[in-house]
Amino acid sequence: MSAGRIVVTGAAGFLGSHLCDRFLGAGYLVAGLDNLITGSATNLEHLSGDSAFELSRCDVSQYIDVEGDVDGVLHFASPASPVDYLELPIQTLKVGSLGTHNALGLAKAKGARFLLASTSEVYGDPLVHPQTESYWGNVNPIGPRGVYDEAKRFAEAITMAYHAHHGLDTRIVRIFNTYGPRMRPNDGRVVSNFIVQSLLGQPLTVYGEGRQSRSFCYVSDLVEGIFRLFTDCDEPEPVNLGNPNEFTISELAELVLEMTGSEAGIRLLPLPTDDPRTRQPDIERARRLLGWEPRIQLREGLEQTIEHFRGLQRNGELPTPPVLTETRS
Repeated sequence: MSAGRIVVTGAAGFLGSHLCDRFLGAGYLVAGLDNLITGSATNLEHLSGDSAFELSRCDVSQYIDVEGDVDGVLHFASPASPVDYLELPIQTLKVGSLGTHNALGLAKAKGARFLLASTSEVYGDPLVHPQTESYWGNVNPIGPRGVYDEAKRFAEAITMAYHAHHGLDTRIVRIFNTYGPRMRPNDGRVVSNFIVQSLLGQPLTVYGEGRQSRSFCYVSDLVEGIFRLFTDCDEPEPVNLGNPNEFTISELAELVLEMTGSEAGIRLLPLPTDDPRTRQPDIERARRLLGWEPRIQLREGLEQTIEHFRGLQRNGELPTPPVLTETRS
């Protein structure tokens, strides 16, 4: 007997695919939706023979429907890296607005719980450090990052409106920098960029002087927090999930060079527009509500992530990562 049936939008993405694994492992039936613009069916190949899982190719920015009972809708569909939302600005805005509206409509029609994947990017270039859920953010709505930041801020607003006006059972998770296997090697994110560049013997591209800070959460830790928020908590307001241990970009670069044995060094490039200077979650709400905090430290998580990318390299699947000139995460 299953624990229930959930729908995951963006199921073929980095986070969506790991989330499918977690819920399937807990006995749920999972219906995945993805248009494969930034997701990859390869991330779900290991589930091809699992009768508890089904994948439908569709664009959630259009009307969506799922036959049968649904107990939960988890909305993870969205371009989520600087490379993606600079190349797909309209699609990013649409999936954050129309896509969220459609996913909420599905949850309402089915009487299902709804969970929104939001982001630390709603805090923009923060003036508060670390970032608590009560902080409203410092976002440039018309800058190059605005298409992603404001899409997610709208998504949070409409989710809370459905909760208040329709009585929908909702959750919002604000996700901080996350890394691990199944990241796309050319998605432009700092961890994948550094690992791929080092494996290819290329200098690591560091923007500005590398003093900007980030906090890196390993994917299994993040997914566990999301699972607990969905299954064990009745908090409708946003909850930060991420690793509060803070590193500068230069520190991350030096660690990746050490762990991969690369001697290619570092190349400094100009700091892109609206690049956040700091990013560190306050996770006291997650600790209190979920009994959650990350367990995998950066070196351990990088070991597993580097091995994943080495596997891609052995298969000839390691493209040169992009160099960004407009924005960066």
